[in-house]
Amino acid sequence: MQRYPRNLTGYGGNPPNAAWPEGARIAISLVLNYEEGGENCLLHGDAASEGFLSDIPGAQPWPGMRHWNMESIYDYGARAGFWRLHRLFTQRRLPLTIYAVAAALARSPEQVAAMKAADWEIASHGLKWVEHRDMPEDEERAAIAEAIRLHTEVVGNPPRGWYTGRCSVNTVRLAAETGQFEWISDTYDDDLPHWMEFGSHDQLILPYTLEANDMRFATAPGWVTGRDFEEYLKDAFDVLYAEGAAGQPKMLSIGLHCRLIGRPGKLAGLMRFLDHAQAHEGVWFARRIDIAQHWAATHPHQRRARPSTMDRATFVTKFGSIYEHSPWVAEAAHALELGPAHDSAIGLANALARVFRTAPHDQRLAVLRAHPDLAGKLAAAKRLTAESTSEQASAGLDALTDDERACFQRLNTGYVEKHGFPFIIAVRDNTKASILQAFQDRLDNDSATEFTTACAQVERIAELRLREILP
Repeated sequence: MQRYPRNLTGYGGNPPNAAWPEGARIAISLVLNYEEGGENCLLHGDAASEGFLSDIPGAQPWPGMRHWNMESIYDYGARAGFWRLHRLFTQRRLPLTIYAVAAALARSPEQVAAMKAADWEIASHGLKWVEHRDMPEDEERAAIAEAIRLHTEVVGNPPRGWYTGRCSVNTVRLAAETGQFEWISDTYDDDLPHWMEFGSHDQLILPYTLEANDMRFATAPGWVTGRDFEEYLKDAFDVLYAEGAAGQPKMLSIGLHCRLIGRPGKLAGLMRFLDHAQAHEGVWFARRIDIAQHWAATHPHQRRARPSTMDRATFVTKFGSIYEHSPWVAEAAHALELGPAHDSAIGLANALARVFRTAPHDQRLAVLRAHPDLAGKLAAAKRLTAESTSEQASAGLDALTDDERACFQRLNTGYVEKHGFPFIIAVRDNTKASILQAFQDRLDNDSATEFTTACAQVERIAELRLREILP
């Protein structure tokens, strides 16, 4: 039994309508990362200086040494950049979410007071602005707990949202297991919120962004001027706004950092983008907590049985009849590398079809022969499977005239005598008239062609059966 945990399907081609408040075409989440005073620094007990996200080209950590230039760049974010951004957003009355490193908050009481006075959401950005990648699980769990504790002590309220950023493969699960957070943003996998299940806990995920993000002023490929950032944000906005106008509203996250976008030459681009966005109707600027609460109320999570998480016995009991009287197909499919992509009708149909397609000819022939004749003796004796009974009734094959029944019996006999297996067609795709026409047309085919055609129809029947019981 192999299982693939990544979800490469998501909402697929039919995303839910976000139904943003007042029919907004787009939700914009402005996020300000407050990390200054929480970065790697010998003063903070770290082994090296910070080397990430600054205006120093090619910066590297300095083991065992303070990096004065790096420290002063981070200091700029707290001393000047934050206040420039505070004026910008409060003057425009734009709501904001702060990704706040707990250790940085503890060293910035005036900024915390300003955030609270502006009614900005103060979410947790971890205990320190350091890598979680190599943390043992127990150490990371303890760091998350301490981040919550310190955040609550400094702010006066516990955080309701979480984003680590420099996370590990365990981060989302560990944060969800606390039961503390209405939203977690350590994914970049969608333009809409979505749910993840961790044990008995349903966790709302608000995907974040590393591209509509001023961090690219400090990374390659990246922004050089404020206008670079402005043009990218405008393009992202225009595409998503048009999608919203077409009935598929999305969310645009914009990531900001005090020490980066807080510089005047960079800020000019953001200001022009805000002018652009605010000139449009139907734009909902919202804190992430507001988006999360709207989504939870509008699109609450609904748990369901998922094929990829079923044990073998449950799986075969549920899907063993999808291929007529051939549970071995489901047994073999359960052993494939299943995952979230196979929890839908289309996904599971593909897994079952892979088993069927690669089976020896004799086994595939046995599946064909397991199918009943259309409107045949088994149907008359009411001895069809529940699936076949429903399918034949859908095309009216359970209510034939005497002449029609005789015609079907004559065609059935001729077809089986020539090809060695019953005539198979996806009844739900057809009408009584089209079935009779296909019967007559296919009777003249050679048996190799009919074997291939019948196998394809078996796969189609399986998909239609799965559509009755899976999304």
